[in-house]
Amino acid sequence: MKKIEAILQHSKFNEVQHALLAIGVDLLTVCEVKGFSPQNRHVETYRSKDHTVDYLPKIKIDLVVMEQKAEQALKIILDCANSGKPGGDKVFISDVKEAGCLVPA
Repeated sequence: MKKIEAILQHSKFNEVQHALLAIGVDLLTVCEVKGFSPQNRHVETYRSKDHTVDYLPKIKIDLVVMEQKAEQALKIILDCANSGKPGGDKVFISDVKEAGCLVPA
């Protein structure tokens, strides 16, 4: 099994989710996160005061898939979520040796 962690823009999430559902990947963990990147640092004005924005809102998805679906899921994430901007989206892949579900006694 493989664990895929992807950090992407909010605007790309629905496209990624629907494409993953189409190949049968229907178990995701989704978190709202903030990412720091010096390339995306900018200044916004709020109530006549300038504020430096260091952290940008992102979506993090985690999924664990069987080896045979991992490459297909990765391709979907890379194709759908690619913003083409530096310091943007990230994808991490790791091996999962064992997994299980917690069932109440």
